[in-house]
Amino acid sequence: MVLSDLETGAHGTVDDVHDAGPDDIVARRLRDLGFVPGETVRLVTRAPLGGDPLLVQVGFTRFAMRRQEAARVKLQVPGA
Repeated sequence: MVLSDLETGAHGTVDDVHDAGPDDIVARRLRDLGFVPGETVRLVTRAPLGGDPLLVQVGFTRFAMRRQEAARVKLQVPGA
């Protein structure tokens, strides 16, 4: 499952961040922000009508991110 598909309020564990190519700046930035394997992530809320942005919590830090960026974060979800 990817982060953009997670239900509001649900959590998962980061498995990987998809690199679109070598020297992928977005993937590197996501890792720098804490989206690293083994880290717990929670989808706090979504914009109205399922649009952008998503409010995501990694550790004690919250980030607003686009669905397109969240789709690059692969998760392991309990019970899925």
